[in-house]
Amino acid sequence: MLNDIESLFFPALCLGCNSLLLKKENLICTACRHGLPLTNYHRFKDNPVEKIFYGRVPVEKATAFLHFEKSGIVQKLIHQLKYRGQESLGTLIGEWMGTELATSPGFKDIDLVLPVPLHRQKERKRGYNQVSLFAGSLAKALNSDYDEKLLKRSSQSGTQTLKSRVMRWYNKDSSFEADMLRQTGAKHILLADDVITTGATLEACIKALRNAKNVKVSIAAMAITV
Repeated sequence: MLNDIESLFFPALCLGCNSLLLKKENLICTACRHGLPLTNYHRFKDNPVEKIFYGRVPVEKATAFLHFEKSGIVQKLIHQLKYRGQESLGTLIGEWMGTELATSPGFKDIDLVLPVPLHRQKERKRGYNQVSLFAGSLAKALNSDYDEKLLKRSSQSGTQTLKSRVMRWYNKDSSFEADMLRQTGAKHILLADDVITTGATLEACIKALRNAKNVKVSIAAMAITV
């Protein structure tokens, strides 16, 4: 009864197209879900995400779930997640992607998932890390451990949106620290992030993990820029 009244005055709208959601739809309508530009990169070796890190840092496997285009639906969804408080989108995308990765041989042995951390000031201002629920859902789908405290920001690097490619690489090298005492025997770590552009953030995270012995590192992101 109360839910029906709430739906009458505050109808649930699709975060992709603003159409009314049907009762069984969650956050994104069926039409938008079917229209999302999936990459399917997890099925292919030497895919475009893996190639970003060639010659930079060792990466076991790397993938992104969606293609991110300027003014496209994926940009709109990521904006809702990061700036409009739609944290549940992270869970939804994480569950969906995690189900796919669980069937992929390259990701089946993941035993620890780490989200790329926000600087504390940014997280305090936003109220949450947009990657945390995504990473947690990936871990659950992969039956892996999850730790959001092993990696942390060592300095506030500022927004990446307005920085050049060179400056991103320069600023990122010392932006992360890893508490390896929390790393209790994991052999294959999955780093989770929202959008891959230059790969500088993930590269810096992997460098922070370089003291981990006999550990493989893979990457999973919600999206990659086109």
